[in-house]
Amino acid sequence: MQAKKRYLILLSAGACVLLLSFLGGLQLPAARSRQDRSRTGHRPDQPWPHFSDPLHPFVPWDHTDTEEYNVHVSPRQKRDVNTSVYKGRRCRMDSCFDFSVCQRTGFKVYVYPQQKGDKISESYQNILATIEGSRFYTSDPGQACLFVLSLDTLDRDQLSPQYVHNLKTKVQNLPLWNDGRNHLIFNLYSGTWPDYTEDLGFDIGQAMLAKASISTENFRPNFDVSIPLFSKEHPRTGGERGFLRYNSIPPFRKYMLVFKGKRYLTGIGSDTRNALYHVHNAEDVVLLTTCKHGKDWQKHKDARCDKDNAEYDKYDYKEMLHNSTFCLVPRGRRLGSFRFLEALQAACVPVMLSNGWELPFSEIIDWNTAAVIGDERLLLQIPTTVRSIHQDKILSLRQQTQFLWEAYFSSVEKIVLTTLEIIQDRVLEHSSRSSLMWNSHPGGLFALPQYSGYLGDFPFFYATLGIKPHPKFTAVIHAVSPLVSQSQPILKLLVAVAKSQYCAQIIVLWNCDKALPAKHRWPATSVPVIVIEGENKVMSSRFLPYETIVTDAVLSLDEDTVLSTTEVDFAFTVWQSFPERIVGYPARSHFWDSNKERWGYTSKWTNDYSMVLTGAAIYHRYYHYLYTNYLPSSLKNMVDQLANCEDILMNFLVSAVTKLPPIKVTQKKQYKETMMGQSSRASRWADPDHFAQRQTCMNKFASWFGAMPLVHSQMRLDPVLFKDQVSILRKKYRDIERL
Repeated sequence: MQAKKRYLILLSAGACVLLLSFLGGLQLPAARSRQDRSRTGHRPDQPWPHFSDPLHPFVPWDHTDTEEYNVHVSPRQKRDVNTSVYKGRRCRMDSCFDFSVCQRTGFKVYVYPQQKGDKISESYQNILATIEGSRFYTSDPGQACLFVLSLDTLDRDQLSPQYVHNLKTKVQNLPLWNDGRNHLIFNLYSGTWPDYTEDLGFDIGQAMLAKASISTENFRPNFDVSIPLFSKEHPRTGGERGFLRYNSIPPFRKYMLVFKGKRYLTGIGSDTRNALYHVHNAEDVVLLTTCKHGKDWQKHKDARCDKDNAEYDKYDYKEMLHNSTFCLVPRGRRLGSFRFLEALQAACVPVMLSNGWELPFSEIIDWNTAAVIGDERLLLQIPTTVRSIHQDKILSLRQQTQFLWEAYFSSVEKIVLTTLEIIQDRVLEHSSRSSLMWNSHPGGLFALPQYSGYLGDFPFFYATLGIKPHPKFTAVIHAVSPLVSQSQPILKLLVAVAKSQYCAQIIVLWNCDKALPAKHRWPATSVPVIVIEGENKVMSSRFLPYETIVTDAVLSLDEDTVLSTTEVDFAFTVWQSFPERIVGYPARSHFWDSNKERWGYTSKWTNDYSMVLTGAAIYHRYYHYLYTNYLPSSLKNMVDQLANCEDILMNFLVSAVTKLPPIKVTQKKQYKETMMGQSSRASRWADPDHFAQRQTCMNKFASWFGAMPLVHSQMRLDPVLFKDQVSILRKKYRDIERL
């Protein structure tokens, strides 16, 4: 009897094991080979960290109870989807990223060469072109810290004409794939009708995802990067500025809350958009939807469709967008929506209505300062909520939308570079940016943490921190002519600058082919004079971040500039009030030549200017670091080959950072480039090719920046009135007017 019971128990247990194995509920140890463990990144010497929480299957929140979902997806398909989505779920930087190569070579990014016959969308071409044109790019995979596929992974919707077939095989055959370790995969669309899962259709292994519309459930914090959904028309570089032209008080517009878009009659995304009509009042809350989309929309047409379609056609979307205080951003078929970037650019505060969406660049951006995060379950409360927001808060939200749009979202280039900078901050954690750097002007792309970890070393944060720049300046005189006479302009300039009460030291950058003059040839001064031989004797060397420069301010001078001590003092006093800008004397301007359809450069003396030449200008020393480390070598090489345009390029850079014009100060009336003496530089200005080169430079620089960053101004700061008493007898800088 006892034996019979034992047989029955064993038989039952065996049957249970077989049933569980068949249903996929139990994975036998023997079923996983050594090769599988290697492929998934699990090795005996590097065990996976223990996670106590179970992995929940991914099912869209509004999809589990629909008849359509249960009809189209079998249990086996559900298991397959869950497996592919979660295969690298446990990946984090410390478990799925190899830091060793990055520590050895720095943060460099390699793009696989494109194979003949591979189709690639324009959007993905823009992404790859941005990486290849960035300072992160390397053509040597042995030097790379991060790898990016040349295979187009942006659109993984099987119904899309951009869908790349056989991607699984192509990826696995890549010689450097290594189960995706240290790889970054860009994706805008995943899954397809009717389920729209986040599965990409191939095993991403241990690769990071830069993905649009990613859910918080599938997002791997500090590993993946959530990016915005952008259209194929999104500009590659530059991009339009935000549409907030002035800060009106009170900041209310014609409409309080608007939305115009598709209404989904069935499937994912239908619940939220189908309910919008409940809060639409056709007055200050205008939420419009249309059923007219898709080939068979009339099959699913409901009783409200005709009325909705008629109301939808009454309103112009752009007019609504630009005249509303808040813009609703509800989920579509996927969590993300084009409406998000459209609202940001229009200075229409986004009201997010997409539960479970990991917002773009959530790792670095504090979205509470630029958007209202709503809850789909509380839709009816949205109008009351936005009406209760104080006008001061609305203005603050609107201003932040403009900053974020222009800093991180206005072009494909900015989206891609922001993604790379986020990953670089993880890799080089000791020199990563603070939240304040990311969320305040000019943003993380222009505030390079490798320069300094202290915010007070950057000119943009003085006002925020309540500090002032160093009260002295370092003069850097660019010398290209041999010293043959004691009456040369450079010696007079050196004496005049040294007498300034604000001068800490003078650096003479010797870019002349002749040997350095003996020490006794230089005049005796009360401040140190340091002579440095220029690196490779090229023009860009005048903007190198020399460690010898210890002050915040740099007074940049050409060897033949004619300035008095009083003029130097006045310029520095003005700069102390505008430490993030270029402040100086010789001003120039740009214009659009409609006949030649290109940018033009002019040196005519007019009331308008957009550049202050660095032959006599003061700016913050951080711009030396930014010029050297941010700008591409192609632009700097062009400057060096022409021995020209370095001053224009510096103006482009500073205006791109500040979004502001330089500051011109008034000098004695006879100051002109053509009167700068008989040195080699004077002959440059007389050379007709010199001016033509500057025209060419303007257009080359504008092309790289993606837009014209220079800003026109008519402001001149004159010593007669600048922060001084009205009486001429008590003027600080009255000598300037007498010269």
